Amino acid sequence: MRIIQFRRVYSRSVLLQMLLSGIVVVSLLAWQYGKIKDIYLTNQLSDVGIIINSLILVLFMLGIFRIIVALSGYSREEKALNTFIENMQTDPDNPLQDMSADNMITTRYLMMQRLYKSRTPINQGALASTLVANESTRINLPRFINNILILTGVFGTIVSLSIALIGASSMFEGHVDSSGMGLVIHGMSTALSTTMTAIACYLYFGYFYLKLTNVQTNLISGIEQVTTAYLSPKFQVTNENIVYELSHLVTMLQKLTKSMDKSQKQFGAMEHAMAQAVISFKTQSDAFSPHMEELKTILRHGFRIEHEKENDE
Repeated sequence: MRIIQFRRVYSRSVLLQMLLSGIVVVSLLAWQYGKIKDIYLTNQLSDVGIIINSLILVLFMLGIFRIIVALSGYSREEKALNTFIENMQTDPDNPLQDMSADNMITTRYLMMQRLYKSRTPINQGALASTLVANESTRINLPRFINNILILTGVFGTIVSLSIALIGASSMFEGHVDSSGMGLVIHGMSTALSTTMTAIACYLYFGYFYLKLTNVQTNLISGIEQVTTAYLSPKFQVTNENIVYELSHLVTMLQKLTKSMDKSQKQFGAMEHAMAQAVISFKTQSDAFSPHMEELKTILRHGFRIEHEKENDE
Protein backbone atom coordinates (compact mmCIF):
# COMPACT_ATOMS: atom_id res chain seq x y z
CA MET A 1 0.00 0.00 0.00
CA ARG A 2 1.39 3.41 -0.99
CA ILE A 3 1.64 6.02 1.74
CA ILE A 4 1.79 8.99 -0.65
CA GLN A 5 -1.43 9.24 -2.65
CA PHE A 6 -0.94 11.32 -5.78
CA ARG A 7 -0.98 10.74 -9.53
CA ARG A 8 2.65 10.22 -10.44
CA VAL A 9 2.46 10.86 -14.22
CA TYR A 10 -0.54 13.18 -14.35
CA SER A 11 1.12 15.95 -16.37
CA ARG A 12 2.35 13.49 -18.97
CA SER A 13 -1.16 12.15 -19.47
CA VAL A 14 -2.48 15.72 -19.93
CA LEU A 15 0.22 16.43 -22.53
CA LEU A 16 -0.82 13.27 -24.34
CA GLN A 17 -4.44 14.44 -24.28
CA MET A 18 -3.38 17.78 -25.76
CA LEU A 19 -1.47 16.05 -28.53
CA LEU A 20 -4.33 13.73 -29.47
CA SER A 21 -6.98 16.46 -29.30
CA GLY A 22 -4.75 18.77 -31.35
CA ILE A 23 -4.43 16.13 -34.05
CA VAL A 24 -8.23 15.73 -34.10
CA VAL A 25 -8.79 19.51 -34.34
CA VAL A 26 -6.27 19.93 -37.16
CA SER A 27 -7.85 17.01 -39.02
CA LEU A 28 -11.32 18.59 -38.71
CA LEU A 29 -10.01 21.96 -39.91
CA ALA A 30 -8.34 20.34 -42.91
CA TRP A 31 -11.52 18.39 -43.68
CA GLN A 32 -13.75 21.48 -43.53
CA TYR A 33 -11.22 23.93 -44.96
CA GLY A 34 -13.49 25.01 -47.80
CA LYS A 35 -16.34 26.05 -45.52
CA ILE A 36 -13.98 27.71 -43.07
CA LYS A 37 -12.42 29.70 -45.91
CA ASP A 38 -15.86 30.87 -47.06
CA ILE A 39 -16.78 32.04 -43.55
CA TYR A 40 -13.53 33.76 -42.61
CA LEU A 41 -11.77 34.85 -45.81
CA THR A 42 -14.08 35.02 -48.83
CA ASN A 43 -15.86 38.26 -49.84
CA GLN A 44 -14.77 40.30 -46.83
CA LEU A 45 -15.48 44.03 -47.24
CA SER A 46 -12.96 44.91 -44.52
CA ASP A 47 -10.11 43.35 -42.58
CA VAL A 48 -11.80 43.81 -39.21
CA GLY A 49 -12.89 40.18 -38.95
CA ILE A 50 -9.48 38.87 -39.98
CA ILE A 51 -7.71 41.14 -37.49
CA ILE A 52 -9.95 40.21 -34.55
CA ASN A 53 -9.86 36.49 -35.34
CA SER A 54 -6.08 36.67 -35.72
CA LEU A 55 -5.86 38.36 -32.31
CA ILE A 56 -7.98 35.61 -30.77
CA LEU A 57 -5.82 32.90 -32.35
CA VAL A 58 -2.58 34.58 -31.27
CA LEU A 59 -3.78 34.77 -27.66
CA PHE A 60 -4.97 31.17 -27.89
CA MET A 61 -1.67 29.84 -29.27
CA LEU A 62 0.36 31.86 -26.76
CA GLY A 63 -1.70 30.45 -23.90
CA ILE A 64 -1.42 26.89 -25.24
CA PHE A 65 2.35 27.31 -25.52
CA ARG A 66 2.58 28.47 -21.90
CA ILE A 67 0.41 25.55 -20.76
CA ILE A 68 2.69 23.09 -22.58
CA VAL A 69 5.77 24.68 -21.00
CA ALA A 70 4.18 24.54 -17.54
CA LEU A 71 3.08 20.92 -17.97
CA SER A 72 6.58 19.95 -19.13
CA GLY A 73 8.02 21.57 -16.01
CA TYR A 74 5.53 19.81 -13.77
CA SER A 75 6.37 16.51 -15.49
CA ARG A 76 10.00 16.95 -14.40
CA GLU A 77 8.83 17.87 -10.89
CA GLU A 78 6.71 14.71 -10.69
CA LYS A 79 9.68 12.61 -11.80
CA ALA A 80 11.88 14.23 -9.16
CA LEU A 81 9.24 13.65 -6.48
CA ASN A 82 8.95 9.98 -7.45
CA THR A 83 12.75 9.61 -7.24
CA PHE A 84 12.78 11.31 -3.83
CA ILE A 85 10.10 8.96 -2.49
CA GLU A 86 12.03 5.92 -3.73
CA ASN A 87 15.22 7.24 -2.13
CA MET A 88 13.46 7.82 1.19
CA GLN A 89 12.18 4.25 1.15
CA THR A 90 15.48 2.64 0.15
CA ASP A 91 18.14 4.98 1.57
CA PRO A 92 16.66 7.54 4.01
CA ASP A 93 20.08 8.97 4.85
CA ASN A 94 20.72 10.02 1.23
CA PRO A 95 17.37 11.10 -0.25
CA LEU A 96 18.87 13.53 -2.80
CA GLN A 97 20.78 10.85 -4.67
CA ASP A 98 20.50 11.20 -8.49
CA MET A 99 18.48 14.41 -8.11
CA SER A 100 19.10 17.95 -9.36
CA ALA A 101 18.96 20.98 -7.10
CA ASP A 102 16.40 22.96 -9.13
CA ASN A 103 13.18 21.18 -8.22
CA MET A 104 10.53 21.81 -5.59
CA ILE A 105 11.06 18.75 -3.39
CA THR A 106 14.83 19.31 -3.21
CA THR A 107 14.25 22.94 -2.29
CA ARG A 108 11.80 21.87 0.43
CA TYR A 109 14.26 19.31 1.82
CA LEU A 110 17.19 21.76 1.88
CA MET A 111 15.01 24.46 3.45
CA MET A 112 13.85 22.17 6.27
CA GLN A 113 17.40 20.90 6.77
CA ARG A 114 18.69 24.45 7.10
CA LEU A 115 15.95 25.42 9.55
CA TYR A 116 16.68 22.29 11.58
CA LYS A 117 20.41 23.03 11.75
CA SER A 118 19.75 26.64 12.77
CA ARG A 119 17.33 25.41 15.48
CA THR A 120 14.45 27.38 13.96
CA PRO A 121 10.89 26.08 14.46
CA ILE A 122 9.52 24.65 11.22
CA ASN A 123 6.06 25.86 10.21
CA GLN A 124 4.81 23.54 7.49
CA GLY A 125 1.78 25.75 6.86
CA ALA A 126 4.01 28.71 6.04
CA LEU A 127 6.13 26.57 3.72
CA ALA A 128 3.01 25.31 1.95
CA SER A 129 1.64 28.84 1.53
CA THR A 130 4.95 30.02 0.09
CA LEU A 131 5.00 27.14 -2.38
CA VAL A 132 1.43 27.84 -3.52
CA ALA A 133 2.22 31.54 -3.95
CA ASN A 134 5.33 30.80 -6.00
CA GLU A 135 3.55 28.31 -8.24
CA SER A 136 0.59 30.60 -8.82
CA THR A 137 2.92 33.01 -10.62
CA ARG A 138 3.89 30.27 -13.07
CA ILE A 139 0.43 30.20 -14.62
CA ASN A 140 -0.37 33.92 -14.53
CA LEU A 141 -0.37 34.26 -18.32
CA PRO A 142 -2.64 31.23 -18.95
CA ARG A 143 -4.99 32.51 -16.23
CA PHE A 144 -5.10 35.96 -17.84
CA ILE A 145 -5.75 34.51 -21.30
CA ASN A 146 -8.45 32.21 -19.93
CA ASN A 147 -10.20 35.23 -18.42
CA ILE A 148 -10.08 37.47 -21.49
CA LEU A 149 -10.36 34.95 -24.33
CA ILE A 150 -14.14 34.90 -24.36
CA LEU A 151 -14.16 38.70 -24.02
CA THR A 152 -12.28 39.02 -27.30
CA GLY A 153 -15.21 37.29 -28.97
CA VAL A 154 -17.57 39.76 -27.31
CA PHE A 155 -15.34 42.61 -28.48
CA GLY A 156 -15.41 41.26 -32.03
CA THR A 157 -19.18 40.95 -31.89
CA ILE A 158 -19.56 44.56 -30.72
CA VAL A 159 -17.24 45.87 -33.44
CA SER A 160 -19.00 43.79 -36.08
CA LEU A 161 -22.43 44.97 -34.97
CA SER A 162 -21.14 48.54 -35.12
CA ILE A 163 -20.18 47.94 -38.75
CA ALA A 164 -23.63 46.50 -39.39
CA LEU A 165 -25.24 49.56 -37.79
CA ILE A 166 -23.20 51.84 -40.04
CA GLY A 167 -24.54 49.99 -43.07
CA ALA A 168 -28.09 50.11 -41.71
CA SER A 169 -27.86 53.85 -41.03
CA SER A 170 -26.81 54.48 -44.63
CA MET A 171 -29.89 52.55 -45.75
CA PHE A 172 -32.19 54.61 -43.53
CA GLU A 173 -30.94 57.88 -44.98
CA GLY A 174 -33.43 57.55 -47.81
CA HIS A 175 -31.55 55.75 -50.52
CA VAL A 176 -30.94 52.03 -50.51
CA ASP A 177 -27.68 51.01 -52.08
CA SER A 178 -25.78 47.78 -52.23
CA SER A 179 -22.89 49.07 -50.13
CA GLY A 180 -25.11 49.66 -47.10
CA MET A 181 -26.68 46.24 -47.36
CA GLY A 182 -23.21 44.76 -47.88
CA LEU A 183 -21.96 46.38 -44.67
CA VAL A 184 -24.91 44.98 -42.74
CA ILE A 185 -24.27 41.48 -44.03
CA HIS A 186 -20.52 41.85 -43.52
CA GLY A 187 -21.00 43.04 -39.94
CA MET A 188 -23.31 40.15 -39.09
CA SER A 189 -20.94 37.67 -40.73
CA THR A 190 -17.95 39.08 -38.85
CA ALA A 191 -19.87 38.94 -35.56
CA LEU A 192 -20.66 35.28 -36.22
CA SER A 193 -17.08 34.39 -37.13
CA THR A 194 -15.46 36.14 -34.16
CA THR A 195 -17.98 34.62 -31.75
CA MET A 196 -17.41 31.13 -33.17
CA THR A 197 -13.64 31.54 -32.99
CA ALA A 198 -13.69 32.82 -29.41
CA ILE A 199 -16.06 30.11 -28.18
CA ALA A 200 -14.13 27.27 -29.85
CA CYS A 201 -10.79 28.55 -28.54
CA TYR A 202 -12.21 29.18 -25.07
CA LEU A 203 -13.64 25.66 -24.77
CA TYR A 204 -10.36 24.02 -25.79
CA PHE A 205 -8.17 26.38 -23.78
CA GLY A 206 -10.43 26.36 -20.72
CA TYR A 207 -10.39 22.57 -20.53
CA PHE A 208 -6.61 22.30 -20.56
CA TYR A 209 -6.20 25.30 -18.27
CA LEU A 210 -8.37 23.40 -15.79
CA LYS A 211 -6.17 20.34 -16.30
CA LEU A 212 -3.10 22.49 -15.64
CA THR A 213 -4.50 23.67 -12.31
CA ASN A 214 -5.33 20.06 -11.44
CA VAL A 215 -1.75 19.01 -12.21
CA GLN A 216 -0.43 21.84 -10.05
CA THR A 217 -2.74 20.91 -7.16
CA ASN A 218 -1.79 17.23 -7.49
CA LEU A 219 1.93 18.02 -7.36
CA ILE A 220 1.68 20.40 -4.40
CA SER A 221 -0.44 17.83 -2.57
CA GLY A 222 2.23 15.18 -3.18
CA ILE A 223 4.97 17.47 -1.85
CA GLU A 224 2.99 18.25 1.30
CA GLN A 225 2.28 14.56 1.87
CA VAL A 226 5.99 13.75 1.52
CA THR A 227 6.77 16.58 3.95
CA THR A 228 4.31 15.21 6.48
CA ALA A 229 5.27 11.55 6.09
CA TYR A 230 9.05 11.77 5.70
CA LEU A 231 10.51 15.22 6.35
CA SER A 232 8.62 16.39 9.44
CA PRO A 233 9.59 13.33 11.52
CA LYS A 234 13.19 13.83 10.36
CA PHE A 235 13.59 17.56 11.00
CA GLN A 236 10.69 18.94 13.00
CA VAL A 237 11.10 18.97 16.80
CA THR A 238 8.00 19.75 18.88
CA ASN A 239 6.86 19.16 22.44
CA GLU A 240 4.63 16.37 21.21
CA ASN A 241 7.60 14.72 19.50
CA ILE A 242 9.69 14.96 22.66
CA VAL A 243 6.93 13.44 24.78
CA TYR A 244 6.45 10.69 22.22
CA GLU A 245 10.18 9.93 22.11
CA LEU A 246 10.36 9.89 25.92
CA SER A 247 7.40 7.54 26.17
CA HIS A 248 9.00 5.33 23.53
CA LEU A 249 12.28 5.39 25.48
CA VAL A 250 10.49 4.48 28.72
CA THR A 251 8.76 1.60 26.95
CA MET A 252 12.10 0.34 25.62
CA LEU A 253 13.66 0.62 29.11
CA GLN A 254 10.78 -1.37 30.58
CA LYS A 255 11.28 -4.07 27.99
CA LEU A 256 15.03 -4.07 28.70
CA THR A 257 14.40 -4.36 32.45
CA LYS A 258 12.08 -7.30 31.93
CA SER A 259 14.63 -8.94 29.67
CA MET A 260 17.37 -8.43 32.29
CA ASP A 261 15.14 -9.90 35.03
CA LYS A 262 14.44 -12.87 32.83
CA SER A 263 18.14 -13.31 32.12
CA GLN A 264 18.95 -13.02 35.84
CA LYS A 265 16.44 -15.75 36.62
CA GLN A 266 17.94 -17.91 33.93
CA PHE A 267 21.42 -17.34 35.38
CA GLY A 268 20.12 -18.31 38.84
CA ALA A 269 18.60 -21.47 37.46
CA MET A 270 21.84 -22.29 35.67
CA GLU A 271 23.83 -21.69 38.89
CA HIS A 272 21.53 -23.98 40.82
CA ALA A 273 21.79 -26.64 38.13
CA MET A 274 25.60 -26.40 38.16
CA ALA A 275 25.66 -26.70 41.97
CA GLN A 276 23.46 -29.78 41.79
CA ALA A 277 25.74 -31.20 39.10
CA VAL A 278 28.83 -30.64 41.33
CA ILE A 279 27.11 -32.27 44.31
CA SER A 280 26.01 -35.18 42.16
CA PHE A 281 29.54 -35.57 40.78
CA LYS A 282 31.03 -35.51 44.30
CA THR A 283 28.49 -38.07 45.50
CA GLN A 284 29.23 -40.30 42.57
CA SER A 285 32.97 -39.88 43.15
CA ASP A 286 32.64 -40.81 46.84
CA ALA A 287 30.55 -43.81 45.92
CA PHE A 288 33.09 -44.85 43.29
CA SER A 289 36.05 -45.31 45.75
CA PRO A 290 34.71 -48.50 47.47
CA HIS A 291 33.99 -49.91 44.08
CA MET A 292 37.59 -49.30 43.06
CA GLU A 293 38.87 -51.10 46.16
CA GLU A 294 36.53 -53.97 45.49
CA LEU A 295 37.70 -54.06 41.88
CA LYS A 296 41.34 -54.17 43.00
CA THR A 297 40.57 -57.05 45.37
CA ILE A 298 38.82 -58.96 42.65
CA LEU A 299 41.76 -58.42 40.32
CA ARG A 300 44.24 -59.62 42.93
CA HIS A 301 42.24 -62.76 43.60
CA GLY A 302 41.68 -63.27 39.91
CA PHE A 303 45.37 -63.12 39.00
CA ARG A 304 46.47 -64.84 42.31
CA ILE A 305 48.88 -62.02 42.99
CA GLU A 306 49.07 -62.71 46.78
CA HIS A 307 49.52 -66.49 46.26
CA GLU A 308 52.43 -65.94 43.91
CA LYS A 309 54.07 -63.68 46.47
CA GLU A 310 53.82 -66.42 49.13
CA ASN A 311 55.40 -69.04 46.81
CA ASP A 312 58.26 -66.71 46.07
CA GLU A 313 58.94 -66.37 49.76
